[in-house]
Amino acid sequence: MKHLLIKNTFIISFFYTLGILSQVVMAQDLGTRIAFVNLERILSESKMAKDAQTKMQQEFGPREKEVRDGVARIKSDAAQLDKDAAILPEPDRIRKQRELADQDRELQRKQRELIEDSQRRGAEERAKIFERANQVLKTIVEQKKLDLVVQDAAFVSPRIDITSDVINALNAR
Repeated sequence: MKHLLIKNTFIISFFYTLGILSQVVMAQDLGTRIAFVNLERILSESKMAKDAQTKMQQEFGPREKEVRDGVARIKSDAAQLDKDAAILPEPDRIRKQRELADQDRELQRKQRELIEDSQRRGAEERAKIFERANQVLKTIVEQKKLDLVVQDAAFVSPRIDITSDVINALNAR
């Protein structure tokens, strides 16, 4: 029974997919113009995206270095405490452990803030790139008289991929 249900589901899915594909083929035959754009390539290859990445590295680089230095300092302090624990008086050892724990909490707070700020700024920069790319894309769609632009597909013929056109137009501005 279960095997029959799976077989029927597969057959229904097959005919559904075949129906969609036949509509796309008919749309192509009727002169419908379809194109594809790869947003990931735009985010990695456009000059605007590269400039945004450089700007973010400059903005967050010092804070990242501060966090890395803090991690190294805490590790060395912890190693020193482990080494000196046997000869330190109990109250001094406990005080140093608390100081180390406080430093670690502070560092984790700074690290969380850095990650949140970086993600927020990254989202802002991506939104600017997407906005600009959409403006460029609309211009290209009008120039080429396209009816449909797809952003995600299982297979794309290089013939309909207009990603390079979008990147070139973005870089020209």
